[in-house]
Amino acid sequence: MPLASTSYPHLIGAQYSQFLASSKFQPSSETMNSSAASFDSDDVVFQLPGSIRLYRSGRVERIYRDELVPPSLDPTTGVQSKDVTINPTTNLSARLYLPPSATSIPKKLPVFLTIHGGGFCLFRSSSSIYHSYVNSLTAKAGILSVSVDYRLAPENPLPAAYDDCWEALEWVFAAEDPWLSNFGDLERVFIGGESAGGNIVHNLGIRLGGEGKKVEGLVMIHSFFWGKDRIGNEGVESGKKESLKAEDIDALWLTVCPETTGLDDPRINPVVEGAPSLATLGCRRVLVCVAELDILRERGRVYFEKLKESGWEGEAEFLESEGEDHCFFFMKPGSLKAEEFMERMVSFFNKS
Repeated sequence: MPLASTSYPHLIGAQYSQFLASSKFQPSSETMNSSAASFDSDDVVFQLPGSIRLYRSGRVERIYRDELVPPSLDPTTGVQSKDVTINPTTNLSARLYLPPSATSIPKKLPVFLTIHGGGFCLFRSSSSIYHSYVNSLTAKAGILSVSVDYRLAPENPLPAAYDDCWEALEWVFAAEDPWLSNFGDLERVFIGGESAGGNIVHNLGIRLGGEGKKVEGLVMIHSFFWGKDRIGNEGVESGKKESLKAEDIDALWLTVCPETTGLDDPRINPVVEGAPSLATLGCRRVLVCVAELDILRERGRVYFEKLKESGWEGEAEFLESEGEDHCFFFMKPGSLKAEEFMERMVSFFNKS
C-alpha cells in the first residue's frame, strides 16, 4: 500500500523537463509491454524497488510504509521534543530534542544537527524509525539534537536539501529558539547524518571551510558517495540480497539531481579530480562510519584515507561495523553491533 502518491511537475519545472528528455532515463523494464513505445504518462521513468516510483507525468509514488509521529515527551528516555518552523516560505522545519539532563547539570549541552537519510527522497524528521533513534541518541549522549526536515526530491531536486540544511545550520547558530539559547553550547556543534544525510554533512563541511568557519565535529555514517567508475565490490554479484544495487545508485543520483554533471559530480564523488580539497573541511573532528556488507563501504573507506592524506589538520576517526549492512542500526536497534555503534557516537560527542 503506497504511503503517498502525488504529482509535482509544476514544482520541478525546467529541471524535470530536462530529466524526461535525457536519453539517460528510460522507463523501468517492469513497465515495458507491447504498447510501451507510446511512452504514455503512466510510464515509470525511475524506481527504487520497494521505495519510490517516478512517472513520466510527474507523479511521485512513495511505496515505503513510513509512519509519521508527533513530537512528545518520550516515556522511556525522558526526552522532550518539539517542532519548530525555520522558513515558512519553503516549509523548512526541524524537530528539537532535549534530554532530561538539560535541567539537572550546570553546563550547556553539545548541539547535534542531525540529517536523515533516504536517498534524498524518503523519510522525514517525524518518521517513527528516525524519531525513535534520535530520542535514544539524545538521551544516551546528553545532547541537544536538531533534526532537519528538509525538502525531498524529486519534487524538490538538489540542491534544495543542501540549501535547507545550510539554512538550518545558520538558524542553530542564531540561537533564536529558547532551547538553543538556554541549553545549547554553540562552541560544540556537531553535524551528522547517514546515507544521503552523510553526503549532505560532507557538503556542509566543505561550505563551512570555504567560508572560513568550523564546527566541532562531523559524523558521516554509511554516506551516499559514488562515482562513474566502479571500485571494490561495487556491481559485483555477491549472492546475497543487497539493500542497494549499483545501477539503482547510478539512477538515483541522476534522478534527485537532474542538474548534475554526472556521477563524478563533486557533490556525490568528493574525491574526484577537481573536487574541493578535503583539507578545507570546516571542522575540528570527523567520524567516518561504514558497514562491512554495505555497497557504499569502499567509498567511505576511500573518503577517510583521502581525508588523512589531504593535509587537513583535524582529528579523524573510522568505524567499520563487521557483518552489518547499510544503516543496520535502524532495523535492529537492540543488537550488540547497534549498541556498539551508539556508544561510539556517544563517545565522539562527549570527548573532551
